Amino acid sequence: MYEVRFHGRGGQGAVTAANILAVAAFNQGYHVQAFPNFGVERRGAPVEAYVRMDSAPIEIREQVYTPDAVVVLDPSLMEVVDVARGLKEGGVIIINSAKKPEEFNFPGYKVATVDATEIAVRNRLGSREAPIVNTAILGAYAKAVGNVDIEYVVTAVRNEAPVKKEENAKAAREAYEATVLGW
Repeated sequence: MYEVRFHGRGGQGAVTAANILAVAAFNQGYHVQAFPNFGVERRGAPVEAYVRMDSAPIEIREQVYTPDAVVVLDPSLMEVVDVARGLKEGGVIIINSAKKPEEFNFPGYKVATVDATEIAVRNRLGSREAPIVNTAILGAYAKAVGNVDIEYVVTAVRNEAPVKKEENAKAAREAYEATVLGW
């Protein structure tokens, strides 16, 4: 079983990203689960969302405690949340950042970065002050993890994005190409 934890802030689309990734994985043949974990439900508050995927039916029904990958939609969260909490040794951390992976201190983990904010702004997804980076970060996930093909991600984005379907699909593909792998 492969487990993913998304870290975002309310309004950034972390829950939608988890759902879209689950649809892409399902369409690729996986059994999936996707679910959120909200604290205080308000715009800007930290939010976690989870995805499980496996080739066999998934019977576990609890929060993800030891993910294989972590996706960080808002890098400012790393100042207040331990995003690597429970991450399996050698796990992947995907960060929305213009920085290079080696600029982050996560020994024992693989770090990938992509400037999903700039990609979202360029594709008119949200605004510069409040970009919606969720579909771009899914392109980075496809590149960094590789267990869900970018074509399935792009198709799921087109089918599941609530608005601006083509802009969101383009952002996912652009992020896939722009993702920098630190390994």
